[in-house]
Amino acid sequence: MAVRNIKLTIAYDGSSYHGWQIQPGQQTIQGLITDAICALTGSCVTVTGASRTDAGVSALAQAALVKLDTPIPIENLAKAITDRLPPDIAVTEAVEVGDTFDIIGAVRKKLYRYTIFTGPVRPVLQIKHCWHIPAKLDIEAMKRAAERLIGKKDFRSFASAADKRESSVRTIFSCDVTCCEEWVYIDVAGDGFLYNMVRNIVGTLAEVGRGRFSAEKMDEIITAKNRTAAGPIAPASGLCLMWIKY
Repeated sequence: MAVRNIKLTIAYDGSSYHGWQIQPGQQTIQGLITDAICALTGSCVTVTGASRTDAGVSALAQAALVKLDTPIPIENLAKAITDRLPPDIAVTEAVEVGDTFDIIGAVRKKLYRYTIFTGPVRPVLQIKHCWHIPAKLDIEAMKRAAERLIGKKDFRSFASAADKRESSVRTIFSCDVTCCEEWVYIDVAGDGFLYNMVRNIVGTLAEVGRGRFSAEKMDEIITAKNRTAAGPIAPASGLCLMWIKY
């Protein structure tokens, strides 16, 4: 059989895992998918993901690339891999792509959604997938602050100290804050994100919602290019990678 370049779309509940990336002694999404494919094909493979989601972060459409030499038809591959995975991980699609396809470099846009619950009692059935803030948030102020993030900017103030990448310039295409009763959703779409960038943005917007920061302060935070200027990091539990576009 000829080696095929396969792009996988993967959904997972990240609450029980130590993030995407393989780490010694830890259960990770990348590790389990690699093991499942090795068990299926009988040969060792390398699975490369488009986004390194942190421990506790979930995804509905993570993208990954793997080279396979197997007679399994492409239309059966997603189910065959999923059958060898835990019930909180699923491969939703498998498609063949060209040999030069770059799973990271070809990304045009990603969308992350962050979920906050503002009711007085923690939502026990959803607590692994939200941040419980038992307080009324000023949604309009959060919207005004979010608008100031849109565009091509240096987002160093929202990057973790562990992010050592040379450039911290990214483009945010949209940052929308919506509310449905006691649930608040923050959708951030960009061409790429720094380490912990979305969670730091959400933590800062939450400070605006609580009245601790003004919406206009977002301009000062961006200009500072210093992590200490922004708000606290939001918990990983509320974050979900919704989709990646190529």
